[in-house]
Amino acid sequence: MQVHIHSTQTKANMALDENLFHYILISFFFIGPPIFISLRFLQAPYGKHHRQGWGPVIPPPLAWFLMESPTLWLTLLLFPSGQHRSNPKAVILISPFLLHYFHRTVIYPLRMHLKTSYRKTTSGFPVSIALMAFTFNLMNSYLQARWVSQYADYETDRWFWWRFSGGLAVFVSGMVLNVQSDRALVALKGEGGGYKIPRGGWFELVSCPNYFGEVVEWLGWALMTWSWTGFGFFLHTCANLVPRARANHTWYLEKFGEDYPKSRKAVIPFVY
Repeated sequence: MQVHIHSTQTKANMALDENLFHYILISFFFIGPPIFISLRFLQAPYGKHHRQGWGPVIPPPLAWFLMESPTLWLTLLLFPSGQHRSNPKAVILISPFLLHYFHRTVIYPLRMHLKTSYRKTTSGFPVSIALMAFTFNLMNSYLQARWVSQYADYETDRWFWWRFSGGLAVFVSGMVLNVQSDRALVALKGEGGGYKIPRGGWFELVSCPNYFGEVVEWLGWALMTWSWTGFGFFLHTCANLVPRARANHTWYLEKFGEDYPKSRKAVIPFVY
């Protein structure tokens, strides 16, 4: 009798998890277009676009650490509960996701914090925006961790290693660009004296190579996972970062005028 009750509870929990997974996944595809459209007209008020009226603020390094943290602790909490937790394919697949977010959650905020001039010249980060990002990261971490550790089909996927290898190459190239560009921007801001025109490397092609790198990363992730969860995350990344890159590009043009290179695009080299 106890075994039967336990089995019934397990099935009920699995059904609940499947429903939650699918509802969150569907919501990703519904909220993506409104986010893209709204960000064409209204930018999140942090960094270059900081403005009053969004409530209390906290230091940017702390904001980045807190709002990105679910990608680490929730992923590590959920992964061991999946049926594929011991499958080498699942462990290897989740590793790039964790690598990116270890940098974003720990290394990137620490680098900002250690730049004394950066801390003195950077406006606060609105708590309201950090809470929105925290909520998104909760949802996304749940989706990616559950897909990799529970719902992916590794047994019948004969093309797994080919897709993983190709996607990983794309992911790594994007991450290198993203990390290098972020490091250059933090260093430039850390010099003091306000905003300056970024020079060198991919900055000669686009105003926001850091955003382009992140878009490329999650395209690689979509290829690696070959799933609606990975593809939905890629689309959401584009919906969020492409309009912001365009706003940053316009900001540079307005601030620096004729001194700003006219050949640069916003985020996609030679295209946009």
